[in-house]
Amino acid sequence: MIKRIQEWLSRKDRQEPVEISPDNIPRHIAIIMDGNGRWAKRRGMPRVVGHQNGMKAVKRATIAANDLGVEFLTLYAFSTENWSRPKDEVDFLMRLPVEFLAIELDELIEKNVQVRVMGDTDSLPSHTRKAMEEAVARTQSNTGLILNFALNYGGRKEIEDCMRGMGKDIQAGILSPEEITPELIDSRMLSSGLPDPDLLIRTSGEMRLSNFMLWQIAYSEFWFTDAYWPEFDKTHLIQAVTEYQRRTRRYGGLK
Repeated sequence: MIKRIQEWLSRKDRQEPVEISPDNIPRHIAIIMDGNGRWAKRRGMPRVVGHQNGMKAVKRATIAANDLGVEFLTLYAFSTENWSRPKDEVDFLMRLPVEFLAIELDELIEKNVQVRVMGDTDSLPSHTRKAMEEAVARTQSNTGLILNFALNYGGRKEIEDCMRGMGKDIQAGILSPEEITPELIDSRMLSSGLPDPDLLIRTSGEMRLSNFMLWQIAYSEFWFTDAYWPEFDKTHLIQAVTEYQRRTRRYGGLK
């Protein structure tokens, strides 16, 4: 019996050819990029090597999403909770955007990708903030895929800041409670101007949201993979989109 289960799991994990319908591509895919450290640990390497290889996966995912016709790709790059990690690791993570954009920005521009960032960027080190600002400025006229980095981002803080801002406006007489609608809240979130994610992907086998886009993913489809983020490639993205296309999105209705 155990042997049969192992054979079934082996067949399940094989990557089989799949076909994607061009008529049902998710407009917005959000990814929780998880597992860099564990990927490195399994290979007897420092965690920072995992983060460096994760940077290569960012490029693969961006190109793959662009090739599939995805319009928006949001990547959870650094959370508000990640500051609690060892200082050496945090310092390395803060250098990665600088390194990534120095190497890849010209190609992103050639591919008509527009870079955006959402999060508390004021609290980032100056070299990280300047690299992101340069990428945003140099790509702002591009009309292709929007690559949105969630950097120093936390879903609860985003909602808290939004509520605090509306509370101040009510106190000042600028806004009445009756005027508060989902559309108004959308307009005041850090993701303003982007549609809600159609598909949320998390790598490394973990099945939790980790404080990511809590307001925006109310009706997103979820797809989880055991693959660590440095292993993520176009095949995984195609598998996720194929599974997305098999599902029926009802938004609480019966259709």
